[in-house]
Amino acid sequence: MIEGMLSVTLAAPVAEKKEMLKSLRKLGLMHISSLKKSSEASDIIDRDITSMMNVLAAIKEECGKQKNIEQKSLSDKEFKELDNTLKGLIAERSQNVEELRKLSFVKAELEPWGDFSPSDLKFLTDNGVSLYFYTIGKKEKETLKNQEDVSFISLKEVNSMNAIAVIGKPLDKTFPANEFIPNEVSLSDVLAKEKELNNRLSFIKESLANASCYTSEYKKRINLASQDSLFEKVDATCEDVEVITLLHGYIPQDDITLFKDYASEKGYAYLIDEIKDDENPPTKIKYKGLIRIIKPLYDILGTVPGYREYDISLYFLLYFSLFFAMIIGDAGYGLIFVLIAALIHIKSKKASDIVILIYVLGATTIVWGALTGTWFGSVQIINALPFLKLFIIPSICNFSMELYGIESAFAQNCVMKFCFILGASQIGLACVINVVSKIKEKNLSFISDIGWLIDVLVIYMLVLFLVLNEEVNFGLIVGGVACGFILVCLFGKQEPGLKFSKGLVKSLSDAFTVFLNTISCFGNVMSYIRLFAVGMASLAIADSFNEMAGGLLSGFALPAGILVLVIGHALNLVMGLLSVVVHGVRLNLLEFSNQLGMEWTGYNYDPFRETAIK
Repeated sequence: MIEGMLSVTLAAPVAEKKEMLKSLRKLGLMHISSLKKSSEASDIIDRDITSMMNVLAAIKEECGKQKNIEQKSLSDKEFKELDNTLKGLIAERSQNVEELRKLSFVKAELEPWGDFSPSDLKFLTDNGVSLYFYTIGKKEKETLKNQEDVSFISLKEVNSMNAIAVIGKPLDKTFPANEFIPNEVSLSDVLAKEKELNNRLSFIKESLANASCYTSEYKKRINLASQDSLFEKVDATCEDVEVITLLHGYIPQDDITLFKDYASEKGYAYLIDEIKDDENPPTKIKYKGLIRIIKPLYDILGTVPGYREYDISLYFLLYFSLFFAMIIGDAGYGLIFVLIAALIHIKSKKASDIVILIYVLGATTIVWGALTGTWFGSVQIINALPFLKLFIIPSICNFSMELYGIESAFAQNCVMKFCFILGASQIGLACVINVVSKIKEKNLSFISDIGWLIDVLVIYMLVLFLVLNEEVNFGLIVGGVACGFILVCLFGKQEPGLKFSKGLVKSLSDAFTVFLNTISCFGNVMSYIRLFAVGMASLAIADSFNEMAGGLLSGFALPAGILVLVIGHALNLVMGLLSVVVHGVRLNLLEFSNQLGMEWTGYNYDPFRETAIK
């Protein structure tokens, strides 16, 4: 259920603004509207947060996978000193890495020539002996030997080339030779500096690893700073009018009494008003019982219904669980999900919402897989364990021919028909929800939703004829589509407070769009066949891997056969999960939601509250 909100404006003396914000944060009820994204004060804090997060990331990087590290606390002064030290080490590490990178180029250039002293070369130059170094080919070297005006000394080979030191003057630039200009440092100096930098990097690495006992302290400081940053943004959001500061936001209707008591106790003025049509308040969903397990999925998808939209959590959970089971399609895979949930449950010693969701999805998959006789895509498992036949419905069994002599095409048609039933029922449910909601609002456009419901039902019959070649009453289909089309065209734009004649004109002007939407409705019902198609693809992949491993499950090849089975089914399971996201979620968020008129444009209720304690 989406909780009702009230618009609230709080007024307090400017001189008491800081104290007012602290007490309001402690109350933790008001969602601030039009919150400023930044302010001068919050920007400074945000830069500190970024800096601390970088230090924390560096500590985690160096401490690796160490576990159960005893954490230590620090005073403000101690933490500041530690943070400054670690930031300095991280900055030095970056400089050293960059310097090592540059040294690597110098080293690569000097190593082929060997070690020499730049000071010795300078001494020779100062005393009138200039040396110029080159690498040349064998033919070029022979050419130089015949030139009386060129004196050179042969050196050891450099990169498979002849190396020489020309005395006195450099070679002509047109001569085919590669000149080497000696660096100002020697190779031994480079190696010594490299060693020094590596030693320093090792020290920095060790220092950061030793700071792993302060990761909790860093997380706490980051949370506190984040809270302070938000405080400054709310401060900047307040509107100061002479000696009064105003702050606007939203509070759930159920909590308004607590807010009134708070304002009265503090002596602050307030204005409470109903939500206006042009306002877009946050959405707070109150989950009842087991339905709350859908919340982790909403969080993963980042979907939030708008304040004025429907809370479809119950329907989403029911249909999504069934879609999940049909797409994964295998009781063996469902058993794996249940075991994973059980392991997490045992390790954490509690069943979180996401663990319960995995339990539900796994159990639903087991039920569907058992009904279709699918256990790791193998009919041999059912033959080996005959009691599994007790759960099978022969008319939808994936091995109907092998187990019952029923044509596979018949069983597949039954599954496809079930998919279309699901589609018609879910889209039809959307129509019914709209009808009920609009009747409560005294909105005459509910008649158009009755028209859509008629369209859905007769389009379902048309799909059965086109896909499954079932006999249908074409007169009923044509009449139903026409009736639904007319109702939508006449009542689609009727609204409370709008004259019927004006609503009729608006509705009729939208007739072409209604025609296109009717065609789209046919596509929506048809699209549920994806449940059958993806489930069959998963079965085919599982069967293929079973056949590949079948010839290896004996003798010396047994380990290879087991490996093929494990990798194959793991890959199939991962692809099934991706298909759930692409197809299972889509049917809820598009086909079903579009029929409801939902756009998922909401944002979560997130009150200004304390998120960290010193």
